[in-house]
Order: sequence, then structure tokens, then C-alpha cells
Amino acid sequence: MQIDWWTLGLQTINAVVLISLLAHFLFRPVVAAIAARQKAAAQLLADAKLAKAAAASERDKAAAETARLAEHRSEALKAVETEAAAEKSALLATAQAEADKLRVAARAKIEAERRAEVVTAQDRAGRLAIDIVSKLLDRLPRETRVSAFIDGIASGLARLPEGTRASVGADGASIHLTIARTVTSQEVEACRKALAAVLGHPVAVEVSVDPALIAGIELEAPHAVVRNSFRADLVRLKSELVQHDRDLS
Repeated sequence: MQIDWWTLGLQTINAVVLISLLAHFLFRPVVAAIAARQKAAAQLLADAKLAKAAAASERDKAAAETARLAEHRSEALKAVETEAAAEKSALLATAQAEADKLRVAARAKIEAERRAEVVTAQDRAGRLAIDIVSKLLDRLPRETRVSAFIDGIASGLARLPEGTRASVGADGASIHLTIARTVTSQEVEACRKALAAVLGHPVAVEVSVDPALIAGIELEAPHAVVRNSFRADLVRLKSELVQHDRDLS
């Protein structure tokens, strides 16, 4: 086989020229386009990274703001609950104070009404007792309303302390007697003798009448009082009844 070197050389030159043309007019633009595309892609990637970082930053900011708002909301709720609890406690305390005040007022009113009822009952009982005593006395001899009490007034005078008793009727001072009815001179003399016997010296007496005594005698001197009458007995009995009611309550 014989090689045609001229033909081979021409073909080689044609190949070199073709490669040169392709490299100049085809490969370089393609490489440049690829490089441009790569550069654009790199820029896009960089922009995407920046956008991603910015998005992450905004997301972190949003999460922090959400957490801050949640904390603020929790604090606000706690403050509202605390205020509501304080207001509730204040309302309960006010209501309790009002209830206690009403309870005390009710008790005071009930106690006042009870005392008024006791006083009314005692007055009614006292009037009834006076009526009964008066009716009973009406059935007795009239003189018993005085004579039956002379010894009692003398005994009451004798029970006074010695110093007090010695001052009664001393230096000629009169002894004042209050009697339930008009008395006779004999009754006055009987009273004077009984008192003189106790005091050990003569005495002068003055007499006044007070039907409110019902029956009995009451003695009054500057430093001494002796009561021996139904009125005094009823007052004493009423006082004992009142004290008894207080002890029971």
C-alpha cells in the first residue's frame, strides 16, 4: 500500500484549520457561555444563601418576638389573676364585715327587745303583785299596815353600824318616818318608843304619808335609811329577778 503524503498533509492541514476555526468560533463562545452560566449560578447560590440567612434571621426574630409576647401575655394574665384575687379577697372581707356588723346589730336588737320584754314583764308582774298585795291587805285589819311593820323598822335600825345608829336622832334631831297611810297618835307613839328603845335615848319623829308604800314604814335620817315596806320588798324582788335573768343569760 502506498501512502499519498500530499493528500495526507492536506488533510492534516484541513483538520488543523477546522479545529482552529471550531476552537475560535465554537468552543470559546461555549466555554464563555458556560463560565457565564456558572458565574450566574454561583451568584444565584450566594443570593439564595443570603436570602436563606435573612429568612432564618427573621424567623429567629419572629420566634423571639413570639416568646416575648407569650411571656408578656403570661405576666399580664398573672397580674390580672392577682388583681382579681385581691379584689375577691377585698369583696369577701367587706361582705364578712357587713355580715358581722349586721349580726352584731341583730343580736343587739334582739337583746334590746328581750330586755324590753323583760322590763315590760317585770312591770306587769310588779303591777300584778301590787294589785294582789293590795287586795290581800284589804282583807286584813287596817291597822296591820302600820303596826305589823313597827318591829321590823326597829330591827332594821338596830342592824345599822353603831356609828351610823348613834347619829340617828342625836342632838334632838327629828327622825322622819314615811308611812303607807294616815296614822293615829297612838301609832306614832308606838313607833317613837320602838326607835327610842333601839337608840337608847328619846327621839322626836316626823311623819308623812305615801300610799305608794302599799304597807309599811320607811325611816330617813341625815346619815341613815331603813326601809320596811311592801314597796321596798317589791323593788328588791324585782332587782333579784333581773339579776337572776342576767345570770341565766
